[in-house]
Amino acid sequence: MSWLIKSSIGRKFIQSISGLFLILFLLFHMSMNLVLLFNYETYNFLANDILGANWWAIVGTLVIALGFVVHILYAIILTLQNRKARGKDRYESKSKTAATWASKNMFVLAVFIFLFLILHLYQLWYQMQFKELFMIEGVRHDGAQLVEEIFSQLWVVIVYVIAFIALWFHLIHGFWSALHSVGWNNDTWMKRLKVVGNVISTIIVLGFIIVPIAMYLGYSNLLG
Repeated sequence: MSWLIKSSIGRKFIQSISGLFLILFLLFHMSMNLVLLFNYETYNFLANDILGANWWAIVGTLVIALGFVVHILYAIILTLQNRKARGKDRYESKSKTAATWASKNMFVLAVFIFLFLILHLYQLWYQMQFKELFMIEGVRHDGAQLVEEIFSQLWVVIVYVIAFIALWFHLIHGFWSALHSVGWNNDTWMKRLKVVGNVISTIIVLGFIIVPIAMYLGYSNLLG
């Protein structure tokens, strides 16, 4: 199993699996966020009773965090390896298909998304689960109200929308690239996977974007 760590193919495989795992998490997270638009009580039930400071939620958080750490570390390793091997010609390819802007800037997009993630975790996860776990004063139990307060600020909405657009660019390349690395790389499937990847990436990002905009404009908690 040492090839997973030492070889370039193994590193790409781990990077791809961690990326696909995080896409599944994004789909779940996006779906949960959309609940905010319809009912605060249901969202609070999910956020506090199901995903609060419970042992299964803590284990889940650690697994997701591990996925992020692995994805980021291997992204750094592969980026440095790629630059060392190809230098200024790292985007040149024998393929007739030109490298996209997203593929050329995956690492930059990832850094921007990571910085946004720090802000996001501080605004929500730290205020709710972290403070409760470590018995810090000021725990916010009404998650829906906290989110509403956060998205009542225009600058926050703008930052989130920009971050989600960056996430879209990252996903449209990362999705099919991950599947390519795990073996789904024939010409027929690649064309289909790119379409599927673009559709899934767009659904995820639109689902994320609509929440801060709708809450800022007052279109939330529609079921009272």
